[in-house]
Amino acid sequence: MRKKVIAGNWKMNKNPEEAKKYLEEFIPLVKDTSAEVILCAPYLDLKCMVKHTNGSNVKIGAQNMHWEETGAYTGEISGSMLKSIGVEYVIIGHSERRGYFAETDETVNKKIKAAFANELKPIVCVGETLEEREQGKTKEVITAQTRLALEGLTNEQVENTIIAYEPIWAIGTGKTATSEDANNSIKEIRDEICKIYGQMTSERVIIQYGGSVKPTNAKELFNTSDIDGALVGGASLKPEDFAGIVNY
Repeated sequence: MRKKVIAGNWKMNKNPEEAKKYLEEFIPLVKDTSAEVILCAPYLDLKCMVKHTNGSNVKIGAQNMHWEETGAYTGEISGSMLKSIGVEYVIIGHSERRGYFAETDETVNKKIKAAFANELKPIVCVGETLEEREQGKTKEVITAQTRLALEGLTNEQVENTIIAYEPIWAIGTGKTATSEDANNSIKEIRDEICKIYGQMTSERVIIQYGGSVKPTNAKELFNTSDIDGALVGGASLKPEDFAGIVNY
């Protein structure tokens, strides 16, 4: 049986002092959960957060990384740099990275491979726009993004990839896909993985839902057959709200 993995994405919020204060309040609230708990924070916060989560059940992730180890890539951070300070996870291909910073399926794939080369666990985002949804292209878009993201990976690597299905129209809008719609889309992603890597691998892959997840809708979403947790944006910024989702 797949475990629930619930990750918070702080985006461009919180400095190290604010992060420390958050963790002091948050860690006791989730100490008894059976879910895996991850906080993905800005680069500036990561070293501090790794230190302050040591000995707890909260893991730390980055929000992006470069696919090269070193080089003339001003402003970028490599996987080996993240690994060197104790980071365990990294979000790759978030829709905001794709939309604002020209992330492509090709760069997503390169970053996933670089993450594994540095023993980081990737959280890979896929999702359709409102226009694509209204045109009936949801399945086409999310299965293509999944297939291209995982291209060239081994079965073991695929099994250790977390996929976050985040319909772009539901991110930060207050709109949430119904639990049935979200679960069906995640089934389609799992079916696509099955076609390429086989049923055993597809059944082991953790696939989260993301898009206006809140304490009030978490239980309904997580009690479906194929949703294995969530990638949470805005609601992860307040310790009590994120704990409410983790302790659904």
